[in-house]
Order: sequence, then structure tokens, then C-alpha cells
Amino acid sequence: MRVGVLGATGYAGTEVLRLAASHPDLEIIVASGSSSVGKRVAEQTPALAAAYPTLMVESSEHVLDSDLDVVFLALPHGESQTFVPQLRERGVQVVDLGADFRLKDAEDYVRWYGHEHQATELLSNAVYGLVERHREELRGATLIAVPGCYPTASALVLGPFCDEGLVEPENIVVNALSGASGAGRATSDRLHFSRLAGNAEAYGLLTHRHTPEIQQEIGATLLFTPHLVPVSRGMLVSAYARVTSPTFTTADAMTLLRLTYADDPFVVVTDDAPTLKDPLGSNLCFVSARVDERTGWLLAMSSLDNLTKGAAGQAIQAWNVANGRDETLGLPLVGLTP
Repeated sequence: MRVGVLGATGYAGTEVLRLAASHPDLEIIVASGSSSVGKRVAEQTPALAAAYPTLMVESSEHVLDSDLDVVFLALPHGESQTFVPQLRERGVQVVDLGADFRLKDAEDYVRWYGHEHQATELLSNAVYGLVERHREELRGATLIAVPGCYPTASALVLGPFCDEGLVEPENIVVNALSGASGAGRATSDRLHFSRLAGNAEAYGLLTHRHTPEIQQEIGATLLFTPHLVPVSRGMLVSAYARVTSPTFTTADAMTLLRLTYADDPFVVVTDDAPTLKDPLGSNLCFVSARVDERTGWLLAMSSLDNLTKGAAGQAIQAWNVANGRDETLGLPLVGLTP
């Protein structure tokens, strides 16, 4: 397949290039990045030098002019709307890592992103690319909306309990920690080393844009608080929900997770609490749960690599399913250790 990557010089786009280099069916033809046009990918990201020694960074418009089968978009919110309608008109399959086609209600987009959606006619055509929960819908999909990293980690561990009515769908609390790469490659005051190092910081209080995405996916109302921590990549979620039955136990919760994900190669159900580091470099998501019989609360925990299962790896996994490939093709099942 002839592949274009829009936003190839950002962290998520770079991760697409990294993973595509090991995928037998993805041939990168065009890589675009507005701030690095004319540079070699190997110059922009030396870690990719062996896989892409001559590939040049092109303008975004060059993607629209190229003969491609699929385009992966790794752009800030609001920018995909400019390109996706044109690509779809040309019959190009689209895998959008951005936020523009995740929400089904255009009014939710206005409320949480602050401006009108410019391609509302495509919202109903986009398939949410969380394979473990939408595998059948993804088969043959031509427009894939790749979930955000926080929604992925949250929905994979909370979804089974919400689906079965085992927790109350109101007043769910999600606390999450993310590495600095989740904020993208562009710098900001809170990403400066002198502020980030040795620090932890909550942000997006009450208004984080992943909130409606998580709510849409699990069918519940929640309070979501993300935190920036001084690591380059990784994500750890602790979520809390009231159980609906006083007889529901930790053993029941763990059994449900194991049954739910028995056939999912990228979800690891672990007796121990997941750690932020274990999934790094892989497309894995670790999940676990506890039920506190004293208070009647479920504690649901998950971890993943925000750039892999939380972005580029998930995009390729969804593409694999949409195109009839083995969903593990080209994706790492083993994390980095130590």
C-alpha cells in the first residue's frame, strides 16, 4: 500500500513512520511536516535514519497531489477537516489520529473544541478506531477516527463494567498521568525542563477535550483530570466508579476483564496494579481492577504507551483490521525493559 503521512514530524507522526518501517504492507511514499519542508526525515529524526535514509519532508499539499492508497493524519485538532474531504473524494482511505472525527455530535465538537466543525457530513461515516470495542465496524472502513490516548486507556478498563451495568453511569472519576510527549512536539512554558523535571501538574481542569470522547465511548458521565508527569512517554489511569451490586467482588471484576479480553492480543489483564513503564514501546494496554467492599467503589487501572497504543500503534492496528490483515501485523507485542 502506498502511504502518506500528514504531520510526520510531530511525535505521533514520527511514531507512525517508526512502526510502518516494520510493516510489510505499508510503504511510505510521502511524509509532510509544515515546519521541516525540504529536510530529510533522517535529519529531522535521526532514530529513523536507517529506515528512511532519503525520504524528504514535503509540504502538506504534496500529499493531496500524490498517488496514495491511504493517508495517516497526525495533525492538531481542526486541521484534518481541511484535508479529509478532499482525500475521501479521491477515494483515498483516511486514518485520522487527530480529534476531528471522533465525536458523533457536531455540537459536542463546538462545545469542547470551541469552533464549528467544517465537515459534519463525514462524522457519521467515521468509524471509531478502538479495535477491541469496534472490531466488526472497522472491517472495510475507509475513514477511521483513531481514539485519543486518554480515552483509550480509560475505555478499555471502564468499558466492560459500564457495558454490563456493573457500575453507576454517573459520577465516575478518572485520574490520569501522561508523559510530556502527549502534549506534542511544540514547546510551551509547562514543558520546559526547569518546570517539568521533578514536577507533576494537573491541567485541563473540568474542560479537557477528551472528556466527551470517553463519555461517548462508555456511555457514562465522568469527571476527568489529566496530569503531566516528567517522563517522555507513557500513561497511567486510575478510575473510580460505584458498583451497582453489594455482592460484586474483586474476583468478579478480574474475571470480567479476563473474559472480555481473552481474544485481544494487545490487552494484558494483570493481577498486579499496572505501571506506567511496562507498556513502553509496545502496542499493549495493561488493565486491572479492585472492588472495595467497604466503600462500594470499583478501582479500575490501566497503562499504555501514549504514542503507540495511544496513537500510532492503534492507528495501524485499526488499519490492519479495516483491510483484512492480522491486527498484530507490524506492531510490537513486547515492551522495553528496563
